[in-house]
Amino acid sequence: MNTKILIIGACGQIGSELTAKLREIYGLNNVIASDIRKGEQKVFETGPFEQIDAMDFNQVASVIEKYQVTDVYLMAALLSATAEKNPAFAWDLNMNSLFHVLNLAKEGKIKKIFWPSSIAVFGPTTPRIDTPQFTVMEPSTVYGISKQAGERWCEYYFNKFGVDVRSIRYPGLISWTTAPGGGTTDYAVDIYYKAIEDKKYTCFLSENTALPMMYMDDAIKATVAIMQAPAEQIKIRSSYNLSALSFTPAEIATSIKTHIPEFTIAYDPDFRQAIADSWPASIDDSRAREDWGWKNDFDMEKMTETMLTNLTAKLQVNK
Repeated sequence: MNTKILIIGACGQIGSELTAKLREIYGLNNVIASDIRKGEQKVFETGPFEQIDAMDFNQVASVIEKYQVTDVYLMAALLSATAEKNPAFAWDLNMNSLFHVLNLAKEGKIKKIFWPSSIAVFGPTTPRIDTPQFTVMEPSTVYGISKQAGERWCEYYFNKFGVDVRSIRYPGLISWTTAPGGGTTDYAVDIYYKAIEDKKYTCFLSENTALPMMYMDDAIKATVAIMQAPAEQIKIRSSYNLSALSFTPAEIATSIKTHIPEFTIAYDPDFRQAIADSWPASIDDSRAREDWGWKNDFDMEKMTETMLTNLTAKLQVNK
């Protein structure tokens, strides 16, 4: 049977790049992009696009039936900082959209699900250095609470109903193609824009706040890899720790200064500091590396060079 993929939340930061990669692998017409509204032009102009609300079960089920979808990538979510401003809506979106696809898979309408979790599942009581795969999880944000609950439901549906659901806990993600999406780690995207445009940046986190990070190409690589792995290699059905880099705002500023010597950074921590302080500083992802061969390609130097090169070209075009 041909793989037919539906991406829900395809116009978001991860969804837009994931759509492009999956269309490259599986063919333009075999990857259906969907979102609540048309956003990224490259998403809805390069293949099938359906405008659907992830919280509407009937809309999701209808598109799955229309295209005979086999795999669903559920990327729709309200991220950490944005979710804190609208907790009830964040919970509804993050949880109900997951239940919809889990139940459709339980009914045999979907073969395989990818659902992203996050380092937000961890909390202030979690070991902060080399956070283990299995550890204390007492998240202090709505986003983290919804992701932790989602992990438990994914594992439950796998154990009870045999639903083939796969998940990774994304760290902070860095990309030049889409604008920051309301996450606590988004300073690490915005800082590159400001370095090029203004040669200065005021960071909403303190200078020594270390957080796990990853360049977007690596996140997409991991997402594709876990979905392509044989089912018997996926031994954790809650969510896998995933890591590549860990750095502070001061360290990323130093990296930028090697390319833009006049760049300066100031610090003015806001409410997002408390969120960041509740998260790990570094992650142990050895289980992902052992079980399905995860390996990152980007270090800090390669990431900074790639970000500055691509953003400079992008900002020149947009002038």
